Amino acid sequence: LQTRLQAGQGYGNTLNCVLTVYRNESVAGFFKGMSFPLASISVYSSVVFGVFSNTQRLLSQLRHGDPSRTPALADVALASMVAGFISVGIGTPVDLVKIRLQMQTQPYIKANIKLKPTVPGFPVYQGPIHCFRTVLQKEGIAGIYRGMGAMLLRDVPGYCLYFIPYTIFCGWITPDGCISPNPFSICLAGGVAGAISWGTATPMDVVKSRLQADGVYLNKYKGTLDCILQSYQNEGLKVFFRGITVNAVRGFPMSSVMFLGYELSLKAMKRDQTETNP
Repeated sequence: LQTRLQAGQGYGNTLNCVLTVYRNESVAGFFKGMSFPLASISVYSSVVFGVFSNTQRLLSQLRHGDPSRTPALADVALASMVAGFISVGIGTPVDLVKIRLQMQTQPYIKANIKLKPTVPGFPVYQGPIHCFRTVLQKEGIAGIYRGMGAMLLRDVPGYCLYFIPYTIFCGWITPDGCISPNPFSICLAGGVAGAISWGTATPMDVVKSRLQADGVYLNKYKGTLDCILQSYQNEGLKVFFRGITVNAVRGFPMSSVMFLGYELSLKAMKRDQTETNP
């Protein structure tokens, strides 16, 4: 839904998008492009949270000589920015393949000429591997990393608005005297942080989605700035908030689970380390 609303045409609002996708493509339409992100999400999340956690520890070591010391908000912000920067290297190709698979059934009409058949059964790509290979052969490495600039502008500040609110909310709702937050606090703080992060990241998410979907038929946009200018000139400021409801609603449960897994994993590893080195 997010990709169709941001890069597609004629969907209107979220409900209309749901009904249109279901009517034209049945339930399977909601799961297009799922396999590649599903196969890579564990690696992606491990890198993001691993970089964030280890950067915090490094900063605490450099500033205070104790890697286990609770980091200041400035350290959290810097670790978030580093995690966002590193994540783009993995996330851009995955998002590109997902978006190309999701958008290949959409019509692209210019001068009343349909450039590609749009009926199911005549897909541009046969699957995620075929999509990745085709883009690599036709567009090279630059094609695989199309939209990287927009993704950097989305993820570097986006992860700051992900980890900082989580840290603050966790501190607020964790009872005094508790060494670590309980699962409810983690889920609530993680969900709020996810909704904030994804909601504020929507404008650059729209630009990234449009850039990456653009190559299914032809390259309409020359780059990030050109995409921003063309989108604004053609559809006004409101275009940059397409899919904000889907992003915010999706961000809450997804981030709740993500942070819960992160905190429980850290707790388990610390317990194992304590038992191994009493």
